Amino acid sequence: MKAKTAFPAVVMTAVSMVLTLAVVVMWLRGSVPVPVALTVGLGIDGGWLATLAYERRLAAQGDHSRVVTGAGWCFGAVATGVLVAHALTEPSPGAWLAVVWLPLAAKSMWLVHGLWERTALTPDALDVIRDIQQEARDEAAVARARLRAEAATQETRLTAVTEAGARVAHVQAQTAETLSEAWSTLERTRAGEETGRALASVTRPVTPDGTPGGTPRWELPVWGPTDPVAPALDTGPVLTDQALDGLVDEIRHSQTPPLSYREMAARFRAAGHSASEVRLRAAWKRVAA
Repeated sequence: MKAKTAFPAVVMTAVSMVLTLAVVVMWLRGSVPVPVALTVGLGIDGGWLATLAYERRLAAQGDHSRVVTGAGWCFGAVATGVLVAHALTEPSPGAWLAVVWLPLAAKSMWLVHGLWERTALTPDALDVIRDIQQEARDEAAVARARLRAEAATQETRLTAVTEAGARVAHVQAQTAETLSEAWSTLERTRAGEETGRALASVTRPVTPDGTPGGTPRWELPVWGPTDPVAPALDTGPVLTDQALDGLVDEIRHSQTPPLSYREMAARFRAAGHSASEVRLRAAWKRVAA
């Protein structure tokens, strides 16, 4: 890589030196002997080459000298001046003016090469940098893949939960509709006069009508929160039917209008009395009759 960057500067320097020597010889051979003209041309090229070699040696040691650099630019400027002066004395200066920039261009190429050398890295360092960059790219790719996978998982989970919630809501709506229809049917059955008479002809009403001479009404099951029933006590004396009927009648008529069966049963058990649900219901029916 070092040879590739130095090759353009070497070629341009050689061309500039040959061109400068040729121009000096052509320009001075009419006024001075050819050996003298060669000496002048070689002096310019030699000074330029010597300062360039010294400058490259300092650069190889990691050093820099402004004096040497300035001297090299001076020789380059002299060579350029010689080319410009020769071009201006020719009948057709265009062709010569087209190459007068070569000495300064060669010097600039060596400047660029020196900057490259000061910033160049060893192959080992470049390998380490490539490994670090590759590792960073790998980690970034893995992180992006992980984020995409997590996003897809969350989307799938959200879709499943949404669909399950929709199915549950649909089932609840169907159940509520079915219960509403059943409740409406029971309400129509209870409210129907003919139905009430038919039921009264085959069994006793659950809740007798409190109006004298009225038609007994049927008590529908409660659809909603109900009062918890206290558990029957395991200890205590067993009530006879007469005593149970008396307690049921006393609790039922402890409030006006009389209490319903549920209210009576709750107060009966809250008072600490013990009786099975079957016996308590039978006593209620006897008292209500």
